Amino acid sequence: MELTIQPPATWWELAIRLVVALLLGAVVGWDRERRHRPAGFRTHMAVALGSCGFTVLGLLPVVDASGAPLPLDPLRVMAGVIGGVGFLGAGAIIQSGGQVHGLTTAAGLWVIAAVGMAAGAGAFLVAAILSVLTFATLVFASGISENIEKDGDAELPEDD
Repeated sequence: MELTIQPPATWWELAIRLVVALLLGAVVGWDRERRHRPAGFRTHMAVALGSCGFTVLGLLPVVDASGAPLPLDPLRVMAGVIGGVGFLGAGAIIQSGGQVHGLTTAAGLWVIAAVGMAAGAGAFLVAAILSVLTFATLVFASGISENIEKDGDAELPEDD
């Protein structure tokens, strides 16, 4: 499979990329919001939209003051988004009383940034699959995680 990353050809295509990122971020954020978890509906929408916007900007042709085109480096922009969202996620992680909280929130924001970048690059199928898998992970793995925690509360035999 070959993926060609192109800047949006029209204003409509730009709008579609931004709206797709916003809606996919909203789907994942909705689940976080209904569970009263940090980084809910609006946060996921904003991260997806922002990462989409930065990706689109990284794909647009840029000229210097004389009108000469400057070389494009969309991968550098994407790397900046990844680092920036990682920093945002790090702020969501809290250690309290020997317990670490916020890892799922941080991971969710990181993945939603990838959704936004995929939408910004016009890779709608990648963005949709990422969103579906993220949503499924947050919804269905929650019950599995709770069962693992319950099993972990049982006393384990000591190692020899």
